[in-house]
Amino acid sequence: MFVDFDGTITDVDTFDALVRDAVGDEIWDSIDAELAAGYLTLREVLMLQASHITKSEAEAIAFLEATATVDPAFAPFVGAARRRGVEVCVVSSGIGPIIRTTLERAGVDVPVLANDVDFAADGWTMTFIDESANGHDKAAAVREARAAGRLTVFVGDGISDFTAAHEAQRCFAKAGRALESYCRARNIPFTPFTSFAEIESALFGCE
Repeated sequence: MFVDFDGTITDVDTFDALVRDAVGDEIWDSIDAELAAGYLTLREVLMLQASHITKSEAEAIAFLEATATVDPAFAPFVGAARRRGVEVCVVSSGIGPIIRTTLERAGVDVPVLANDVDFAADGWTMTFIDESANGHDKAAAVREARAAGRLTVFVGDGISDFTAAHEAQRCFAKAGRALESYCRARNIPFTPFTSFAEIESALFGCE
């Protein structure tokens, strides 16, 4: 099972929150418009946005603790999956160190495939996990698992999740977000959700 982090496990996109705090809504919206128009790739947008953030790692984590909430149903969901021998892996185009710390503080220990960053005081520099224009080719991990004969599930919410939704044998899309609209428009089978409790019930039923 492959699960996006920002906006999927959390209620808000933590990277977006950091960028908006650094540059304000107007500049964030202008950069996002460049992405929507196709002038910039998501990878380029992430690099540009990261360069505006000047918080230390500790400052960023403290800011996100006050700004974002991890779905309280995620830890029980991971526990239910493990009891059934289901592997859960977080795949993200965001910042690996921040994701790992956030999950650790939420009592969750799962593998995280994400980007790294240099927390420089004059602006962060991203180090990407692969060469994908999306900042992380999440679909590649799904394809690798399928090629190994595994049944695959993908859970996501946003633009960087589109390609993975095509690859997984079952897809859950956060209600009201971009991935849900994308799947509906392309007739990709998916199940909408608002909480991981719903995914746990759909996949595993009652304990």
